[in-house]
Amino acid sequence: MTRISGDLGACKAAVRERMWSLLDAHGVSYPLGATGRIPRFSAADVAAQRLAETAAWEAAETLKVNPDTAQFPVRLHALAEGKVVYMAVPYLAGPHPFYFLDPAELGEQAPEAATIDGAARLAPSVGFDEMREIDLAVCGSVAVNRNGARVGKGGGYADIELALLVEAGLITARTVLATTVHELQVVHEELPETAHDFRLDVIASPVEVVRCGSPYRPSGIYPSHLTSSKIASIPILRDRMG
Repeated sequence: MTRISGDLGACKAAVRERMWSLLDAHGVSYPLGATGRIPRFSAADVAAQRLAETAAWEAAETLKVNPDTAQFPVRLHALAEGKVVYMAVPYLAGPHPFYFLDPAELGEQAPEAATIDGAARLAPSVGFDEMREIDLAVCGSVAVNRNGARVGKGGGYADIELALLVEAGLITARTVLATTVHELQVVHEELPETAHDFRLDVIASPVEVVRCGSPYRPSGIYPSHLTSSKIASIPILRDRMG
């Protein structure tokens, strides 16, 4: 894992601000701009299609996909192919932190359930003891590099989700970690990383699929990396550590 000297939090924030500005300057983030978000980017459906053409996707029966709008085409594609999707409840706000999207149960409502609001109305929420092992986990990203390093929007929820799923035995060494991004989000530089940051196996953009080297995923939650306010805001962490 590459280490960058200095304040890692400040380094990550600088990467985010630069990327958000770049995407907005090129007019590829919409409708509200990139800042503060996992950017919704133009041709996100093309990136999702490229991901769907990989061997990892074809072999996957059970996916975990983040709830951001940028990955809506991924969720839609998965459900259309009959794959089960777990989507995190935003901010992990509840004792059952994932929506269970089963296309066999949702039927014609599956496209609506692939949205954040639709999932909240149409899909049950589940805890770790009710979930299946995950074959492919898809996250949102602000910036990535070809080694699989990733910077998110700064909330830390993707890292916490993955760490909890690793601890529960639902994400294993065989689980493929992927993201979809605009090609401008794939940078040719080192990115700041900490021990709780995971590395991606696959990056899909509208123009290519990058198969990354140097795989890494944390062994679980690092309590010392969490603030007391973060623990208090997430019920499953509060119950474990409070």
